[in-house]
Amino acid sequence: MASDLMSDGTASRTERAAQRLGELARASAPGGRLGTKSELRELCGVSVGTFNEALRVAQARGIVVVRPGPGGGLFAADQSPMVRLGNSVLALDADPAPVADAVRIRDALDPLVIADAAWHSSPADIAGYRDQVAAMTEAQLAGDAIAFIRANWRLHELMTAVNPSPMLRSIYLTLIEIIRDHTLKVLPADDQPLVEAMAERLRIHAGLVEAIAERDTAAIERLTEEHSDKRRS
Repeated sequence: MASDLMSDGTASRTERAAQRLGELARASAPGGRLGTKSELRELCGVSVGTFNEALRVAQARGIVVVRPGPGGGLFAADQSPMVRLGNSVLALDADPAPVADAVRIRDALDPLVIADAAWHSSPADIAGYRDQVAAMTEAQLAGDAIAFIRANWRLHELMTAVNPSPMLRSIYLTLIEIIRDHTLKVLPADDQPLVEAMAERLRIHAGLVEAIAERDTAAIERLTEEHSDKRRS
């Protein structure tokens, strides 16, 4: 809602609270206890409902883990550089919850999209995929996270466009549109872990494109598993 916007107009209270949880998690060792929900809600200075939404966003981004019972609470998740790339470069607008949901659902659909692309991509389609890999390569070498993520999104859109299922095409492309529309900007990757993460993501996507071109089922399955394990954007 408009009333939930912060004074700078770029983030809602939910997003600000989620960002605060992210800051605490990054300052903590992986697995470190951040506090109870009540303690952290007071620290964030938001209502119970807003904090619960922020917590859902933080969990979907792989930033925090909630553990129930005695000694439970919120704990810092163990974030790989790949996960940090996905979580750090997206600056979201006033309603981050739909993006968290869209990313989670899109990630679940990725194996279907990739597997179908192997059997329905023409030589012209493969050429289009390679163009986006080339764009990702150029962006990675320049340390340009903005161009890198945009080329990554476009590569997935092209793979989805060849899918024979109208339902899957519609759902997947809508999810990417939600993510793009709610992203205000992509922050530059100005530290080495993010640069390394771009290189790792590039390796996986370049490998997937070539495996699709060769219809190498074993390579597609292996790289899809890596893609699912490490991606978050």
